[in-house]
Amino acid sequence: MPISFPPNLDPDRIPVHVAIIMDGNGRWARAQGQERLFGHYNGYIALKNTVYGADDLGVRYLTAYGFSSENWRRPEGEVGGLMDIKYNAMRAEMDEMHEKGIRFRLSGRREALPTELRGVFEEAIEKTANNTQLTLNLAVNYGGRAEIVDAVAAIAEKVKAGALTPQDITEELISQHLYYPDMPDPDLLIRTAGERRLSNFLLWETAYSEIWVTNLNWPEFGKAPLIEAIEDYQKRIRRFGAVVE
Repeated sequence: MPISFPPNLDPDRIPVHVAIIMDGNGRWARAQGQERLFGHYNGYIALKNTVYGADDLGVRYLTAYGFSSENWRRPEGEVGGLMDIKYNAMRAEMDEMHEKGIRFRLSGRREALPTELRGVFEEAIEKTANNTQLTLNLAVNYGGRAEIVDAVAAIAEKVKAGALTPQDITEELISQHLYYPDMPDPDLLIRTAGERRLSNFLLWETAYSEIWVTNLNWPEFGKAPLIEAIEDYQKRIRRFGAVVE
């Protein structure tokens, strides 16, 4: 049962699935006169606070954009530092997540990740697999187009094997071949640092997501801005392409 529930939120209209594009770590670090990795480390702290805050509020799924397939283009030292932060964060948080009943999942092409990082992620996935509180889905080496390509390739293999025909291909079938077809599409997509683009994140799944943008840089985010985002979400009327009288 959610704790510390804000009186200004309707507990019956909490978004089931919240997705977040975590942007602005580098800008925040520069404003502090620090290197970009300082911002990334504080971004990890912000994600921790946001995950536990979302769990308190009754959010069931939270997908966070942790590292895109395009982020490999960044300087080698920054990429290596990011991987180290992710490894150390997963080691530090795994037991507490498990104790709180949080399930961990990973979206993206795992084979390109460093061996040790992939190993700790897979350990966390296995350890928390049966937990029933919030599901944290971390998107690492993830691209929305790549996810769709992987789904189409899996379907094509089934067509080639004779298990499906081209006429069997529907939107529902494609959805069933995404990385986690049991997860509902995001109700609410949050982006920090004032940017207003999807950046190749959950392109299929966010077709009808409500979008909320904040000028806060990601290290400044946490439970309070999450509540503000959900307040705004609860004021909206979701039409899904239909007319609502």
